[in-house]
Amino acid sequence: MIRWTYALIDRPTAVVGPARKFWTAVTGTHESARSGDRGEFTTLLADGADACLAVQAVGRAGGAHPDLAVEDIPAFTAHATRLGAVVEAQGPELSVLRSPGGQRFCAVPWRGQKVRPPVFAGPGGPGSPEGPESRLDQLCLDVAPAAFDAEVSFWTALTGWESTPGDHKEFHVLRPHLDLPVHLLLQRLDEARPASAHLDIACPDLGAGQVWHERCGATLIRKGPAWTVLRDPAGGVYCLTRRDPVTGD
Repeated sequence: MIRWTYALIDRPTAVVGPARKFWTAVTGTHESARSGDRGEFTTLLADGADACLAVQAVGRAGGAHPDLAVEDIPAFTAHATRLGAVVEAQGPELSVLRSPGGQRFCAVPWRGQKVRPPVFAGPGGPGSPEGPESRLDQLCLDVAPAAFDAEVSFWTALTGWESTPGDHKEFHVLRPHLDLPVHLLLQRLDEARPASAHLDIACPDLGAGQVWHERCGATLIRKGPAWTVLRDPAGGVYCLTRRDPVTGD
C-alpha cells in the first residue's frame, strides 16, 4: 500500500535557485537544508505538516515525477515490475523505476507521515488580494496517445486507487483512499512524444491565481476551459486548475 506521496520538481542545476525561490513563494513553504550526495535535493516544508514537495537539481531538462512512500520497498518494486515497470536504480531505501510508457517514479520509505499541508491562503492570509487560496495537490502524467490506455491500467493497478474518467475525455483521474497530499491525473496528449509530468495546483479563482503567480515570476502560456498553463522562472510548465483545494474536486 502507498502510505504517502511526494511531488518532485525536477529543474536543471543552472536554474534550480530561481525554482526553489518561486515554489516556496507560491506554496507557502520554506526550504530545508540541502540533501543528497551532491546537495541536489531541497525539501519544501509547510509549518505543522509533513513534507510532500521537493525540488531536485538535475542534469537534464526539467519536469516532475512522483515519489511513492511504502512500507516494503522490495515488495512494491517487485509488484511494479510484474505490472511492466523497469527498474533503473535500486538501493536499500530507494527504487527508481519507469512505467511501461516511460514515466519515471520512485519508491521511498514511509516514515510515518500523515499530516497533509493545509490549503495556502496566500501571503496576506484568507481574503487577501495578494494571493487566492490554492494547494499543490496533483501530478499530471502526460502520455502519448498510443500508450494512454496501458498507462491508465498500469497506474490503476500499481496504486490501487479509485480510477475514473475525467470530466474532459483526454483525462483519467486517480484518487487515493487515504488522505494523501499528491494525487495523480493522466492526460492523453494529441501527439506522440516521450512521457513527462507536470504539477497541478488547485485554485478556484484562476484569474487571481494567474495574477499572483505572474507577480512571483511565472509566465502565461495559454488558458484552457478550466485551467491556466504557466511557466515558472526555471522554465518548468505547470497548471492552475479550477478545483476545490480542500477536496481536489
